[in-house]
Amino acid sequence: MIRIGMIGCGGIARHHLGQLARIEGVKVVALQDPDAEQIKRCQTQFPQLADAKVFNTADWKELLALDDVDAVEICTPHTQHGPQALDAIAAKKHVLLEKPMVSNVQEAHTLLKALEGYEKVFALAYQRHSMGQFKLIRDKIASGEMGQVTSLNALQSQSWKKGTAGSWRQDPALSGGGQINDSGSHLVDILLYTTGLTVAQVAAFQDFRGTPVDIDSVLSIRFTNGALGNVTVIGDTVVGWHEDISIWCEKGAFFYRNGQLTIIDDKNVRTIMDGNNLPGTQNIDENFVGAIRGENAVGAPPLCGLRTIEMTEAAWESAKLGGAPVTMN
Repeated sequence: MIRIGMIGCGGIARHHLGQLARIEGVKVVALQDPDAEQIKRCQTQFPQLADAKVFNTADWKELLALDDVDAVEICTPHTQHGPQALDAIAAKKHVLLEKPMVSNVQEAHTLLKALEGYEKVFALAYQRHSMGQFKLIRDKIASGEMGQVTSLNALQSQSWKKGTAGSWRQDPALSGGGQINDSGSHLVDILLYTTGLTVAQVAAFQDFRGTPVDIDSVLSIRFTNGALGNVTVIGDTVVGWHEDISIWCEKGAFFYRNGQLTIIDDKNVRTIMDGNNLPGTQNIDENFVGAIRGENAVGAPPLCGLRTIEMTEAAWESAKLGGAPVTMN
């Protein structure tokens, strides 16, 4: 039996709880959140949590001190991730950390240093790493079948400003940034993960749209292999959700449109990839539990968190400089 404690009991925690409830041999034994209402919602939605130990406090260390907690899932505001993850490592727990890993590059390096030689599982909740479409893109690029990546273009559109109004996500002290550090973090991460590209320069413009955080972002990127890219994240829109990712290679291309992947080969033949010709998909909790059991590798390792916040932080810096290019270290 794998015994899990939840640090943070908001909406994303309830999403994880639903997935964990469908995995045999897993029991959530502890809940921690400073908001009693969030804990109550978890227990109402999942009656099996009635006997879980409850910590209605801002101190997550009480939960981490429990000997009967083998693993924790950290589902809290972004700027709390670094301290909570470090404390979980010190407590020698398996850790699933929600995205983004941290909210600045310095924190990322501190966390990676703490993980050197760590014998427990440490994973990030970038669930796309375990989805068939993105596994296929990564495998084809990594194998050399498609040749070098030459260019990419990605758009994410979401009514994020309206949907997060009044919440901690628009409070920089808790969120660390706006949409590009929230749902946009998934986009930045999967572009870097699937292509294997390393960023050389970023030039960005951002519009806060009357809020304390970035809402709309437009990035131009040059990668170390010479490839070029554009990333657009739009958060002030009536469009609930739209996403479009295009990756061009020397011998073909990948077009991902709202969940459907089309691959174009070197003869300009288009193939729509569906469940019959895609690798298997795991949800992030299945991957986490499987990694603890030694059944599979971690889908999203912490190095991905560093690469994502490096590019995000460069975009913030460039935007502050009026769009001047920022060269990566």
